[in-house]
Amino acid sequence: MERNDMTQRWLITGSSRGLGRALTLSALQAGHRVVATARDPSQLRDLVERHGDAVRAVAVDVTDPAAAEAAVQAAFEAFGGLDVLVNNAGYGNVNSVEDTSLDDFRRQIETNLFGTIIMTKAAVPLMREQGSGHIIQFSSVGGRLGAPGRAPYSAAKWGVEGFSEVLAQEMALIGVRVTIIEPGGFRTDFAGASTSLVEGRPEYDAVVGNAARMQREYDGRQPGDPARAARAILAIAAMPEPPLRLALGSDAVAAIEHVERARLDELARWRELSVSTDFPR
Repeated sequence: MERNDMTQRWLITGSSRGLGRALTLSALQAGHRVVATARDPSQLRDLVERHGDAVRAVAVDVTDPAAAEAAVQAAFEAFGGLDVLVNNAGYGNVNSVEDTSLDDFRRQIETNLFGTIIMTKAAVPLMREQGSGHIIQFSSVGGRLGAPGRAPYSAAKWGVEGFSEVLAQEMALIGVRVTIIEPGGFRTDFAGASTSLVEGRPEYDAVVGNAARMQREYDGRQPGDPARAARAILAIAAMPEPPLRLALGSDAVAAIEHVERARLDELARWRELSVSTDFPR
């Protein structure tokens, strides 16, 4: 069973950079034990040198079911179980729908959505046997609104949101909690070298070109502090009743508030037409 009075056993994907690395460091500094994953585990060598047996560095491509199962098995063998799974690995390029190849669509959706599904499915049997656990899914503010120039990323993150809502209802029956994390802009590599930014055709410049330019200008000036985000996630991982969703950052909160109000207004404006499709009573 999960032990509230002892250290937790974590598995974090995408531990080599960005929010994943900040969270891995914070969890280790708080005394938890972590299976830290990356495509290239040599990028995690400093964590192993610094934290010894509290961390296991494991090579994981989240789109590979065998690698996902091996990472969960590593947590079981090293720590005897798994209390917190964090599906953080992901990326998003900027380009227009027209100019994003189908292969690029598939790669982004495979990593951001199917990677989350694959890792989750690998962890659920162990958590079911334990009767406890917490699955933390990284979505994005782009999972609540259409992120300009990021159609594959938003498509995947909206998928993560729907998948995780269903998952939460099922997991509640076996003592496992689910939280969807929705970050805004944080000062990580996500807005830098990790991202391909294409301004594209002049026809789409007001949306796609503007998004690419804003991303370049935004890099290094985002309001979000990765270390503070990590502390917030550690806090919800310690809660007996964590939220289903947690927006991170003032920009995320403001954007989500705006879009949710607009959706409710639109629903009300078209209500008469919407309900007119029922059979007459």
